[in-house]
Amino acid sequence: MAGNSFGTLFRITTWGESHGEALGVVIDGCPPRIDLSNEDIQKELDRRRPGQGKASSPRKERDRVEILSGVFKGKTTGTPISLLIRNVDVDSSSYEEWKEVFRPGQADFTYQAKYGIRDYRGGGRASARETVGRVAAGAVAKRILEKEKIGILAYTVELGGIRVEKIEYKEIERNGLCCPDRRAAAAMERKIEEAKARGDTLGGIVEVLVRGCPAGLGDPVFDKLEADLAKALMSIGAVRGVEIGAGFEAARMFGSECNDPIGPKGFEKNDAGGILGGISNGADIVLRAAVKPIPSIRLEQRTINQAKQRVLLRIKGRHDISAIPRINSVCEAMVALVLADHWLKQKAIHPLSLRKAGRRT
Repeated sequence: MAGNSFGTLFRITTWGESHGEALGVVIDGCPPRIDLSNEDIQKELDRRRPGQGKASSPRKERDRVEILSGVFKGKTTGTPISLLIRNVDVDSSSYEEWKEVFRPGQADFTYQAKYGIRDYRGGGRASARETVGRVAAGAVAKRILEKEKIGILAYTVELGGIRVEKIEYKEIERNGLCCPDRRAAAAMERKIEEAKARGDTLGGIVEVLVRGCPAGLGDPVFDKLEADLAKALMSIGAVRGVEIGAGFEAARMFGSECNDPIGPKGFEKNDAGGILGGISNGADIVLRAAVKPIPSIRLEQRTINQAKQRVLLRIKGRHDISAIPRINSVCEAMVALVLADHWLKQKAIHPLSLRKAGRRT
């Protein structure tokens, strides 16, 4: 296994490099007769594509999706779906000067150690551009979940050390950072300008909310729902940590504080984050992903080349100031892939549970 595939029943394989001809994904296991159009996928890709907002790279990619197989007359056929996104605005010239140099914070050193060869143009397969295939596949997974009234929303709760003080979902679409707090969003934008002026970058935290997920999704022991969700989010290159529900704060609580009381209408609080024993409990699923700063900075850095000689590196080219908010759509996609997979598993094991399960929104 080369680590390019993800999922069990709903399984995807992504392919392509940042500065190659194209990127794409093959989806196997999608049920037939799901409504699917180019527009369904394109609207998700448009949220992820570069060249938008103050934190984004100036690289201009239209990211137009091409459906090559698995869809006929607007419906999935049950056969593998192949999606292709061509690279258009590629400029590899800035990487030639440093092709023998290992960039700090990047996967250059580890890819060279593993394979003995690497595509140095924009990081190749290790580039964040790889996620375009994930988002395309996630759009298909969302179509499955939408039929079951399961919704997924990712939003920015921290950027550059600035944390939201309140969450108003209507604000998420009103600013370029997908932040649910208007005042925090304005402060975050000022922080981005400061970092950009210094030639530096910023990290932050993305929260993902799942509404309408029924009780019963997930498996005990090794295939717990939270374990698969954590792996999905941690597989995104910039993510360095994942919390479920109360997360690390649970370590500071008494059991009497941490346990969620249960009433006739369901759970009366949600420190568990919608999952108990590895299985969804019908409450909202709440996750947070810690996103590191983009490693491509204009400040001078110490490193070595392939001959192990010391080098002072100042990175050129077109890079994001922060992975947020473009990474938000990637987080949504990975959560959608996990939930679609577990939905299909549960449908095979105990389909009646899905019909009986109450929806909580």
